Amino acid sequence: MCQVNGKHLMAILIWLVLGCCLAEARQITDMVGRQVTIPDEIHKVYATSPPATYMVYAMDPSLVAGLNFPFNATEKTYLDPRMAELPVIGGWFGQGRIANLETLLQVQPEIILVWMWQDSAVNEKIEQALRPLGIPVVYLTMKNLSDYPTVFRFMGSLFNRPERAGLLAHYAEETLAEATRATAAISSTERLTVYYAEGADGLSTECHASVHAQLISLSGGINVHRCGDRSSFGMQKITMEQVLQYDPQVIVFNETLFADRFVNDPKWKNIRAVRDGRVYQIPRTPFNWFDRPPSFMRLLGLKWMIHRLYPQVFSLDLISETRHFYRLFLNVTLDEDSTRELIDP
Repeated sequence: MCQVNGKHLMAILIWLVLGCCLAEARQITDMVGRQVTIPDEIHKVYATSPPATYMVYAMDPSLVAGLNFPFNATEKTYLDPRMAELPVIGGWFGQGRIANLETLLQVQPEIILVWMWQDSAVNEKIEQALRPLGIPVVYLTMKNLSDYPTVFRFMGSLFNRPERAGLLAHYAEETLAEATRATAAISSTERLTVYYAEGADGLSTECHASVHAQLISLSGGINVHRCGDRSSFGMQKITMEQVLQYDPQVIVFNETLFADRFVNDPKWKNIRAVRDGRVYQIPRTPFNWFDRPPSFMRLLGLKWMIHRLYPQVFSLDLISETRHFYRLFLNVTLDEDSTRELIDP
């Protein structure tokens, strides 16, 4: 049970008094159907997990009141300078992580955004921790990439930024439609098998139905690891023997250390993807284009993935598309050299 001491109670009372005096209230229905009373004008938002924080950032960086974890020097290069000054509050995003409630109270956000977890036990823990704080809690549902247009439009209404939301939602809709058209032209016999190698040894991966591996199926690939998720966190350990048996045609990976593994380890050299030179490191700046955490960057990642798998049916100027995406979603202007570095880390 969450304990709130006298100092916390005083902070709550101050927040409630100021909130009543300074802001008109309105009632909304959040994305799980809950009625929530929120300020009419919202200026400070805390999100309990990176996927939701990144969505707020895409809408308007000035709304972000605190971070789930600090950004590294490379990430900061592509982000609003204000991000470097924000407090790290933490959050609920797997492996027992929780927010620092004292820091959260000091920040005094006007609303808290929660990404609805598949695991009901996690949702219950978040509820128990946040309920005593008295801050309006708004739920988002974005299990699938196809949910993103709806989420953007919901946030546009939430933050009174419908035009910005419309631009982002339109890009998401066009990307998903484009992916559907491109993959429809690929016959079942032409679809490539894909292994998602996680960890420095490449021996963790995701089930085919996992939220962490959605881009494989959306891009027309076949995830070789067919199974049911044991947890929402994923990263299932498998053996080298299993990978050899899968013998994927394509491997995608995150960890730079894994690059040395598949180049120098004789076992990896026997796998078809390595023999054919079809092993690709996933771009990840400022946020991962594929996964961990899932974010709006997956919209660009989907185009990257289809282009890597099926360049013959998905002709794309990836440099031009990346520059356009960064201008739209991140307000960043890239030159061609830095764009190439992002695409091929």
